[in-house]
Amino acid sequence: MAAPPARLAAATSNLLGKVLRGGVADLRPVPRVLIDNGPNRSVYRLTSGGKAPEGPPVLLVPPLAAPALCFDLRRGCSLAEHLVGSGRRTYLVDYGTVAFSDRRLGIEHWIEEVLPRAIRRVSEDSGGQGVHLVAWCLGGIFSLLTTADQPELPVESVVTVASPFDFTAIPLVAPFRPLVDLTGGHLLTPFYRVLGGAPSYLVSRVFRATGLHKEITKPLAILKNLDDRDYLAQIEAVDHFMDNMAAYPGRTFGQLYHRFFRANDLAEGSVDLNGRIISLSGVKVPTLIVAGENDTIAPRAAVERLTGLLENAPDVRFETAPGGHLGVLTGRKARGTTWRYIDDFHAEQL
Repeated sequence: MAAPPARLAAATSNLLGKVLRGGVADLRPVPRVLIDNGPNRSVYRLTSGGKAPEGPPVLLVPPLAAPALCFDLRRGCSLAEHLVGSGRRTYLVDYGTVAFSDRRLGIEHWIEEVLPRAIRRVSEDSGGQGVHLVAWCLGGIFSLLTTADQPELPVESVVTVASPFDFTAIPLVAPFRPLVDLTGGHLLTPFYRVLGGAPSYLVSRVFRATGLHKEITKPLAILKNLDDRDYLAQIEAVDHFMDNMAAYPGRTFGQLYHRFFRANDLAEGSVDLNGRIISLSGVKVPTLIVAGENDTIAPRAAVERLTGLLENAPDVRFETAPGGHLGVLTGRKARGTTWRYIDDFHAEQL
């Protein structure tokens, strides 16, 4: 049966956009001003060009390896754009690229130097106000460890999206545990030491592999939805995101592998960083936890474990939203779920 004229016209327009203009997604980043930089740290104030923002600042905290554009995927589907458009003082920390020379950097570098300096600078730039952290994946883990380790920091609340705290609850890693145990935990050690970490091309391939069925069926899905401009734009934006993955520094990757994956320290609420114990019981600010309903990297059980670890936080909330690991943060349905949870949570903190 022939497609209705409207659908045919839309499909033709989208096809021309992809062929003649290279795509239909608006990938322009939200305007920004650099307010601070240092080793593995660039802090930006995001702007709208409209009226001056009001209220306490929000600092967007990405994970390692994934680009900071996770918060600014594309126009119309960007958490950064949403916050700025809502009149919030919005900031972003970007770690930049990771070089072989960074291979000796450990988790301590991010929770003792990078994030604390970014938080203080954002507070200073906003007139000394407390900072509300919104973090994705590993960024959520680092944000909570930083907040627990340095309670004097001007942090008012933390939102974590798709941040796993019980690695035994991740089905993707279960098949590898017997092999890891058999090798005494040294299955990956020689590789990341030789390579200086986990290279960006490998990180990208692993991330794509978690959604292998979607990668395989993508061409058919594009043809089926050729008249849906928003759908096509989202696929293009995700591909752009995947193409900009960064590397993990060697020592950091080793700590993630041995402390989080092997020992599953976080599930018990604390982590040992070379004899220094950081406990999540040190988190004393309101915390919102969001899990993706279709997330295979950080499934609900792995994320929800955090609710039982923040014993001294005055308010701990848990929500689920449609989407996979990236989709729960910035998928098309996140606009009416995850973002609304964040808005409502922040509204109650003011």
